[in-house]
Amino acid sequence: MNPTAKPLALAIALAGGLALPMAAAHAANPRNPCAPKSRTPVAAKNPCAAGKPNDAIDPKLVTRPKNYRPYAGTAGELKKEGQRLWSDSSLSTNGMSCNTCHQSNGAFQDTFAQPYPHAVQMAKDRVGMKTTHLDEMVQICMVAPMAARPLAWSSRELAALGAYATEIQKNFTPAKGKTHNPCAAKNPCAVKK
Repeated sequence: MNPTAKPLALAIALAGGLALPMAAAHAANPRNPCAPKSRTPVAAKNPCAAGKPNDAIDPKLVTRPKNYRPYAGTAGELKKEGQRLWSDSSLSTNGMSCNTCHQSNGAFQDTFAQPYPHAVQMAKDRVGMKTTHLDEMVQICMVAPMAARPLAWSSRELAALGAYATEIQKNFTPAKGKTHNPCAAKNPCAVKK
């Protein structure tokens, strides 16, 4: 008997005869980005995969609580920690970090140049917030693109990410409507006209 036949026969028996058709389907479409997606959870590489712009977020998760007191630390230490956390994909459940969307000032709207709180389209679309504080925006990003739980409101991590984002904001220049948005990338599977 062929040495690979026995494990294959066992796999077919265990899977109720599905192993061979699944293997054949995979072989027919290797690395085809337009092939139907597997039901196996895979880390999202696309910031848009975490939700569409109109997917609602529970406001209780991302709205400042009553009697809110942020973590108090020195500005220098918080900025340094925030810079490290900005690229830390372990904060998410899908392999993303803040830097995934915001590398080189990407995905910031022109309004990012305004002092917080201010109107943020993503917060309006997903949460219904008319104005948003910076720490609330960090929480929205934690829940939406990064597919994670919000950070503790009194956490050093939330304060650090806010401090680093404030530092980025100081040097931000609006692109006058030409903001880089990773979600605007063309879909290779879309039907071409």
